[in-house]
Amino acid sequence: MGSEMVMVDDIPFPPQITTTKPLSLLGHGITDIEIHFLQVKFTAIGVYIDPEIVTHLQKWKGKSGNELAEDDDFFDSVISAPVDKYLRIVVIKEIKGSQYGVQLESSVRDRLAADDKYEEEEEEALEEIVEFIRSKYFKKDSILTFSFPAASNTVEIGFSSEGKEEPKVMKVENANVVEKIKKWYLGGTTAYSPTTISSLANTLSLELSK
Repeated sequence: MGSEMVMVDDIPFPPQITTTKPLSLLGHGITDIEIHFLQVKFTAIGVYIDPEIVTHLQKWKGKSGNELAEDDDFFDSVISAPVDKYLRIVVIKEIKGSQYGVQLESSVRDRLAADDKYEEEEEEALEEIVEFIRSKYFKKDSILTFSFPAASNTVEIGFSSEGKEEPKVMKVENANVVEKIKKWYLGGTTAYSPTTISSLANTLSLELSK
């Protein structure tokens, strides 16, 4: 594995990061929105996963990246595989934290409601996340991170801006909310960033063919 930075829309991502163990950059992409017929890019996303994940996905060996990208069962297995996962989201175009928080909140809430899992505890956990994000200003190059440890159904959410501030971290322990955040970013055809899903599918297809 080289130490060259991987460029995602002019934003450098390290090929590896270490949480409890080294995780590899297995997928990346961008989020964008169309405003007055212009494509505006908002964030670049890097998906870091313990390479061990391949041992949990053998059932899909031999499938092409395109096939995997359309297969939500495959991404359910990626989400549920008992390995560390880490998302690094870098801001391309500045945005208020409240705008990002609203997107995350409505998506996660809709997914919970669809599964009949939106109770008071979920609502409270989601409100805490939205408060945490709303209080930030997403300047260009700010970094939002989600760290999902293999050993528990929790997520640590971090934020740093301009490299100066200490990254601020909050922990979410509601398993239903944590799962739906994973689904928002990694949930196959319903995920937030199709380019990220396509990239992840292609990388995993290659890894499975080795």
